[in-house]
Formats: sequence, C-alpha cells, structure tokens
Amino acid sequence: MIPYVPEDFADVAVAHWKRERPDLDFRAMGTLARFARLHVVGGARVDAIFSAHGIDRGEFDVLAGLRRTGTPFELMPSQLADILLVTRAGMTKRIDRLERRGLVVRRHAVEDRRSVKIALTIAGKALIDDAVAAHAENENQLLTLLTPSEASAFDATLRKLLSALTLAHPEKE
Repeated sequence: MIPYVPEDFADVAVAHWKRERPDLDFRAMGTLARFARLHVVGGARVDAIFSAHGIDRGEFDVLAGLRRTGTPFELMPSQLADILLVTRAGMTKRIDRLERRGLVVRRHAVEDRRSVKIALTIAGKALIDDAVAAHAENENQLLTLLTPSEASAFDATLRKLLSALTLAHPEKE
C-alpha cells in the first residue's frame, strides 16, 4: 500500500496544464518535475558539504578521480577529463586552481618526460578523504528516507532510464 503524500508543486502545475490543455498527456510531467527538483535540492546539500571542505563540485571531482584510482593517485589530465566528462580546457582550469592551493602537483611522466601527470599531494589526499567521508554520509542520509527495496527500485529505474537515453543519444552523455 502506498502511503498518502499531500499534493505538491508538481501536482498543482499538472492540474493547471490539464485544465488549460486537456488534449495533452501530462502523465510524465509531475514525475520529471519532482526529479528535477530533487536534483536541485539534493545538489544544494551536496554543494554545502563540498563548501564546508573549501572546494567546489568540480574540484571535488578531480580530487576524487585521482583518489579512487589508488596509489600513486595520479593520472594524465586527458584521462581525468575523459573520466569526468569535461573538456580539456575545463580540466586545465580545475587543475590550475587545485595546484595553486597545494592539493595536486604536475609531474613529468616517468615513461615519457613529454607527458605530464597530475598527482594528489598529501594535503590533497587528506582533504578528499575527509570530504568523501562527509559526502558519502550525506548521500546515504538522503536515501534513508526510502526503504531498502524502494532505494533499490529507484536505482534500477534510474539505471534503466539513463541506459535507454544514452544508447539513443550517446553524444549527449
């Protein structure tokens, strides 16, 4: 049995549209409006965690990308850009900011001195370890509002939608 949930902003918008355009099908509008709002509200909570650690989302992504690769916690800038789905220019800006703060360093690759690798510093590793612990706790807290089976179904549904959309439009990924 689904528990009663009071009418929300999406219900109101859909009701207005149904009244104004009864010829259209608005079944998806409420669901997707709620999902968009969840992205905004959840994103603000995530950004607050990053801000408390003195970094933004892009900086977190770079530090986390390096940290999760394991020792020696280094990658070429192009590899980072590829795994984080950002442009090379955008990656350079992020790396420059993090390097100025002493969180990463540029090193010549041992295997090819013409190549550069980006490596976490001791300070960068400490910061990302603290930030990712708070981030994981925050995200887990968000999902405690769902039962384990609801969380699993939500994940499966998102996976299905994303898979279908990225297969249909891989360049949009």
